[in-house]
Amino acid sequence: MLGLYVLGGAVAAWGLSHLRATQRTRAAEAAFPPEGQFVEVDGTRVHYVTRGKGPDVVLIHGMSGNLRDMTFSLMDRLAQDYRVTAFDRPGMGYTDSLHAGGETLVEQATLLMKASRALGLAQPVVMGQSYGGSVALAWAVEFPETLSALVLVASPSHPWDGGMSWLYRINSHRLLGPLAIPFEAAWVPKSYIKKAIAGVFNPQDMPPGYDAHIGADLTIRPGALRANALHRAGLLDQISAQAQRYSALAMPIELIHGNADDTVPLHIHSEPLAAKCPNAHLTVLEGIGHMPHHAREGAVVEAVHRAHRRAVRS
Repeated sequence: MLGLYVLGGAVAAWGLSHLRATQRTRAAEAAFPPEGQFVEVDGTRVHYVTRGKGPDVVLIHGMSGNLRDMTFSLMDRLAQDYRVTAFDRPGMGYTDSLHAGGETLVEQATLLMKASRALGLAQPVVMGQSYGGSVALAWAVEFPETLSALVLVASPSHPWDGGMSWLYRINSHRLLGPLAIPFEAAWVPKSYIKKAIAGVFNPQDMPPGYDAHIGADLTIRPGALRANALHRAGLLDQISAQAQRYSALAMPIELIHGNADDTVPLHIHSEPLAAKCPNAHLTVLEGIGHMPHHAREGAVVEAVHRAHRRAVRS
């Protein structure tokens, strides 16, 4: 009898959590609606924002985020000289998921490349930050003729030792994820979300107004939590395979990396990539953590300028 009460309580708690998660999702989408427009690629809606005029630049956001990370400040600065397009990656922000299994780097790169071509973006400079840089690398490896240069900001590029956090392990699990995610989406406090966002900027401070702009509540929607965890779960194996092909990259590559980045360490990722690719130029930012495109925005803008100039000359 006790077991039935416990089971009934668990079912009721899960149902209440599912209801509350749905309410929070609706509130998040009302507070942070799509900033841009949609383009359809093979039946998948891709959300994008385009600003400015000039040569094309594509921006790809990192893990646990959406294109609002790019529209906070960087996009407007680049739009003074370029036509800049930022995309939501599949399953994040307002871009549809391709499937329930977690899109690979190549699948994400293929979708964004096709979206770029559908929008008429002509061999853009492709800039990715963190996980978005891994997607940009997949784009360059798979479709080198469709972009002119790469700018990689604090981006994973090589295999590393170590596993995932317990939260990613649970959320990406085939059985535990669908059970746990509604509880997380329903009950995670806003104070925890804000603290997590601020932690990504260490050792720098989060820019004033960033947390209000980014739409962090969009990232705790059940679908986004699941997609994000599955992306992280597949990253190491996909990077390990992808890294075998970097020596064939012939386009200009600009690498921006802080030597205080303890999320994606410089010595594991950008330094080996620079050593492997003669056409890669590495800029190391002293004392800068994982978010150079905010902490040293000017350095990232200059890297885009260099990448474009090098591509024009090549």
